[in-house]
Amino acid sequence: MSKENQPRLRPEMEALPTYKAGKKVSAVAGLEAFKLSSNENANAPLPSVLEVIYKAATEVNRYPDPFTTQLITALAKKFDIPAEQIATGTGSVGVCQQIVQAVAGAGDEVMFAWRSFEAYPIIATIAGAKSVQVPLRADGGHDLDAMAAAITNRTRVIFICTPNNPTGGIVTQSEVDTFLTKVPNDILVVIDEAYIEFNSDPDAVAGMKTMKAHSNVGVLRTFSKAYGLAGLRVGYFAGPTHIAEAVRKTAVPFGVSNIAQEAAVASLEHEAELFDRVKQIILDRQWFEDELAAIGFDTPPSQANFVWLPLGARTDEFTKACEGIAVAIRPFSGEGVRISIGEREAMQRVIEAAKPFAS
Repeated sequence: MSKENQPRLRPEMEALPTYKAGKKVSAVAGLEAFKLSSNENANAPLPSVLEVIYKAATEVNRYPDPFTTQLITALAKKFDIPAEQIATGTGSVGVCQQIVQAVAGAGDEVMFAWRSFEAYPIIATIAGAKSVQVPLRADGGHDLDAMAAAITNRTRVIFICTPNNPTGGIVTQSEVDTFLTKVPNDILVVIDEAYIEFNSDPDAVAGMKTMKAHSNVGVLRTFSKAYGLAGLRVGYFAGPTHIAEAVRKTAVPFGVSNIAQEAAVASLEHEAELFDRVKQIILDRQWFEDELAAIGFDTPPSQANFVWLPLGARTDEFTKACEGIAVAIRPFSGEGVRISIGEREAMQRVIEAAKPFAS
């Protein structure tokens, strides 16, 4: 059937890339398969959180609270901000889409560093907006001077991903403070802190503190990573009241399930225990970076739950080598690979596979 005789799509859909989720691999020669490709928390939820999940599962015949009242109340208390400044959604990627839909339309510009979170250009395209991708510096950091220079009268929102996915580096508080002096007050700056709990750099920007000090700054966070609730899909935005209100309006009704809401609240109540696990992930990351350095890799310092290997033209070759040892990693062809911090056995295998690729 010719296209003329089919329902029409928006022109943008022709070039819209598909989001590439981390893949799994099959067991090889009796080796257990491991997935280090999606930045997931390898730990199951705490027993206390699982108990809440089991109980909430008995009520899936009922619609969840569309306003996520209990969760927003808990977040407002945690960050000492009014509940009216918070909006929730289906993971940080869902909330990211809500933000763009709230502030940008056809012909507007959505700015972000590149390479960064690969959903940004997809979300901008869906909204009919133009992606403005500003290359990272040679050291893998955000080039905020170049981003400031790229602002136009069509710029509506700027995303700063810190720690940056997939390279792992942070943006400092001083860098953001200087950058904000160059951004007009009618442009929203979103500090995407999906991985902030894994940061141990004291110079990193403090998103919530920065948001409280500026009228055009918002913060994007998630329960998927440090809190280990990736499969339940719950994230949140904190920012100017009128923006948060609009972000709530663009949310899919009943998008955050009751199970997700209850699990997120329970996770906040047991943060101390959860963050002990996060500390171990940070130690594992540091060990992994040290082991890679010992065999000759010069990796950019990571403050997330993953490590970036800039392999360039050998990216695909290394990815296949990891498939051969039953470990899935996330390749960015021609650039490098992102390796999530997970089971020690999996990371040991990756280190062995990486030796022939070291400089």
